[in-house]
Amino acid sequence: MAQPLRTTEPGSGTADLRALGTMVGSAKVVGVGEATHGSHEFFALKDRVFRYLVEQKGFTTFALEISWSAGLQIDDYLQNRDDTRDARQVVHEVMADSPWDRSEFAVLIQWMRDHNRQHPDRPVHFLGDDIGAPRLDQRVLDTVTSYVRQNRPETTERLNELLTAVRPLDDAIAYLGRPLIERQENAARARQVLDLMQEQKGRGGADFEFALQNARNIAQTYTFLTIDPRDQESLTAMERYRDQVMAETTTWWHRRTGGKTVVSAHNDHVGYAASDPKTYPKTQGSFLRDALGTGYLAVGTTFDHGSFLSKDQSLGGEWKRFAVGPAETGTNEYTLDRVRYRDYYADLRKIPASARTWFATPRPTYSIGTQYPTNQILLNALGTSYDILVHLHSVRAADKL
Repeated sequence: MAQPLRTTEPGSGTADLRALGTMVGSAKVVGVGEATHGSHEFFALKDRVFRYLVEQKGFTTFALEISWSAGLQIDDYLQNRDDTRDARQVVHEVMADSPWDRSEFAVLIQWMRDHNRQHPDRPVHFLGDDIGAPRLDQRVLDTVTSYVRQNRPETTERLNELLTAVRPLDDAIAYLGRPLIERQENAARARQVLDLMQEQKGRGGADFEFALQNARNIAQTYTFLTIDPRDQESLTAMERYRDQVMAETTTWWHRRTGGKTVVSAHNDHVGYAASDPKTYPKTQGSFLRDALGTGYLAVGTTFDHGSFLSKDQSLGGEWKRFAVGPAETGTNEYTLDRVRYRDYYADLRKIPASARTWFATPRPTYSIGTQYPTNQILLNALGTSYDILVHLHSVRAADKL
């Protein structure tokens, strides 16, 4: 059942990934998770898997849980041969203060750019599938106003009134400090911007669809930012909404381009159930399965011990190095690490009947996001959360730029 994984490092051959290619089959969107938001091996593994799927299975897009506008900036860099910036510079400019402001992502972006130079007939793309935080870039707003000005100038004045009332959004964390009623009013105005764009739906065309998606992101962002982080009910509702947005953006991109996509996110987003259902009641992976059926495939990751980057507070703060020792008896990782391979992957859809009960049973599992440590004991039934599982013996903290 288990297939040995020789390495997580990209650019090191693909023979050990052939079985993974068979497991992926005809899937159009593959979600690849990470048990921590800051370990080198998880980031490197995604790079290696993406390269393999591009070269062997015709995949064309790498999607990440960053803002829509940040994704546009990176994709512009990938498609523009005249841009003289270094990939490390681009990653730091676009993803500063995020979990992905790391050397591993600079390596990925550089490979994607080199690929496009060498294969202009089959370029790869970068997609940001998340809401517009920590900022809503001016480009998103300008795309909408430019389209309306050219195609429906009589509504330009009304559009400008709505956008002037809500912008700028330069710091989502600071924005959450504004009164809730003000944020709710801004969300209503942002939805009016989307309504104004949707009134032009009959016009169709690629320019319209792209402008509409930007208007949609504006409305989604301001709707999400009506969240009250101190209220669990509000937090749960908005995190569900965020996962829905990520799935809808990915599905929109897939249907618009027709290309196959690798979705990179935390395990709790790509799987079918989160280890913290109180906060994440329905995941991006679950929404994607609803939209695409078996066209979506979820790959989860686990590890026995090692280090990672996280923060010791939920909002703001600095990324710091933390470490955990070998998994304890009774955890998923304790048993997984006793398989004869150091690192491996397995198709959980085809496990022997004798193992199905074990994989269907929730157990404590490492699930480390942007805050560590927490007082929660997170449980995961791996067999119902993922189609494929990758287990690594050890990981180390990702490399800061």
